[in-house]
Formats: sequence, C-alpha cells, structure tokens
Amino acid sequence: MYFCVDSFETTMTIPEIIESKGKPCFSIEVLPPLKGKGIGQLFGNIDSLKEFDPAYVNITTHRSELVYKCTPDGLYQRVSERARPGTVAVAAAIQQRYGIPAVPHIICSGFSKIETEYALIDLSFLGITNLLLLRGDKAKHEASFKPNDNGHGHASELAVQVNDFNRGLFLDGTEMGIVSEAPFSYGVAGYPEKHDEAPNAEMDMIWLKHKVDAGADYIVTQMFFDNGKYFDFVDRCRKAGINVPVIPGIKPIVNLRQLSVLPKVFHVDIPSALASALMACKTDEEAKAVGVEWCTTQVRELYAAGVASVHYYSLNATNSVRKVLENVM
Repeated sequence: MYFCVDSFETTMTIPEIIESKGKPCFSIEVLPPLKGKGIGQLFGNIDSLKEFDPAYVNITTHRSELVYKCTPDGLYQRVSERARPGTVAVAAAIQQRYGIPAVPHIICSGFSKIETEYALIDLSFLGITNLLLLRGDKAKHEASFKPNDNGHGHASELAVQVNDFNRGLFLDGTEMGIVSEAPFSYGVAGYPEKHDEAPNAEMDMIWLKHKVDAGADYIVTQMFFDNGKYFDFVDRCRKAGINVPVIPGIKPIVNLRQLSVLPKVFHVDIPSALASALMACKTDEEAKAVGVEWCTTQVRELYAAGVASVHYYSLNATNSVRKVLENVM
C-alpha cells in the first residue's frame, strides 16, 4: 500500500513534528540495503511498524572502506567500496511511499565537503529538509578517526556547511541562483555516558553545546539502558544552557551476545539487574524476551516523566520494537 505524502508535515522540523502529534510518539532507524540487494526487506520492516504511526524515519549513512578484491590474474587489489550506498535515494523512497518524514544521516567520515554539498543539493531537490549531522565512525583500517581529504573532522563543521547552504552559499562562496524556501533543519548526537573519545563528561558537554550553538534543533542520544543516566544527562544539558529537545535513543537487546558486544562497541553500561537477567537466559529467544521487557519498562518510565518522543535503534530488532510498541502505544 502506498500513502499520500503530507508535504506540510515533511517540511516541518523534527521538534515541530513531535509537538504536532500531541501525544507520546516515536521514531525508528533503518539501514540502506547492502549493495546489490533490493529495498523490499527495508520496506517490510517499516510496514511492520507503520500502524503505530512513527513520527519520522532515520536512514543511516555508511562510509566507503578499503577491501581486497581478487583480480583475474590471481592477485589482490585494494579498492574503496561502500557496502551500503543509497541513503539519499532510500530517504526519498520512504518519504514518497509512506508520507513519513525521512531523516538521512549526513556524516563526516569518508566524505569530502563537495560530496556533502552534492548530497545537500539532491536532498533539497527532493524536498527532504530534516537531517541528522554526525561525525561518524573511523575507518576500520585506521587506528583513530581521520577526516577525508577536504573533509570535515567534526559534526560542528558540517553544521557550518549546512548553515551556509541555507543562506544560499556554495562551498566556494558563490551565491546560489535560488535559495530554498524550506531550509534544512538538523539534529546532532549526544552521549549520556560520554563519547568514548572525550577526555571527560565536562568536555563532552562543551562540545555538545558547540554543536547546538551552531544551530542544531534537537539532540538524539546514544542508546542507554539506565534511564537515570538519561535524566542526569538532560539535567546537565539544561545547566549548560542547552535547551533544545533531547530525544532518548533506545535499543531492545535481542540476543545473548549483545551483553558483551554493546558495551564494547557503543561504550554503554548494562545495568546489573539487566545483566543478571540476561545471564540467566539459556537461549537467544529468552534473551530477546528479557530485552523486550526491559525496553518496555524504560519507555513507559520515559513517557511517564514527560518525554515526548523516543527514538528506537530498530536495526536488526524490528520484531522486538514491534512488541515494545504493542506494550506502550
């Protein structure tokens, strides 16, 4: 089934969309299909959650990585390849098919400033005006993050480029012939448990405020499993003079392996009560049920505290997110 696009809603900012719902709402995050794969599975995941009325859909962006490919003569050649291209096209397809505002990620990692400019031009043509600006992860072959040649090193630098674009200026300083009537609005990431590269929580907050002062309309947090850390983070934001909405990022645990993987990869703590419940599980299905129960409790508490919207990191967890939504919506 196809849905008519509500051009009014898709040009509202994310805070405006959330406020317009007039009730607790949510958003989801999806991955572009792997190179060479169709978009059917992605649509299926959205179809599974569409009845609960997601406020918007985030689409991740992925950098190119160096990989080795065998040549016809039997030698190996190192080439740059992006496993999941198509973020802009996927955002357009979602917005057109479902009428749900799409929020593509714009990242520093692996992209030059001119590539970012081309993406902004395409998105402007498509009427996709909401973005999430992120530095992105380091390349797998690098010990630490390094920006591309003529690329940005920080999300705050991306914000400056988007701001200039909104003012009608290209990278080289020349003026656009026509300035879009619907400028880009963007959010940025925040870390209740501190970004792993920040020397301390105080410096992390200073850098977050720098991104908000640059023009971010909202913050979406890294996943967390202890609501107390989110509430403390929001309190510290307000004391630092950050007054934009802080949208909590939530992820249901779906298998036993995530008990060790999530803290390692995302630098988040698993509360003792959740860890104990997961360690008592004998199968991934049991762990998934624990994840749904814990996530349901988290979301209910967040809504009860007045949080207007939560963001589900629904990647590879669509079925669990659906069960949570059945419990809380």
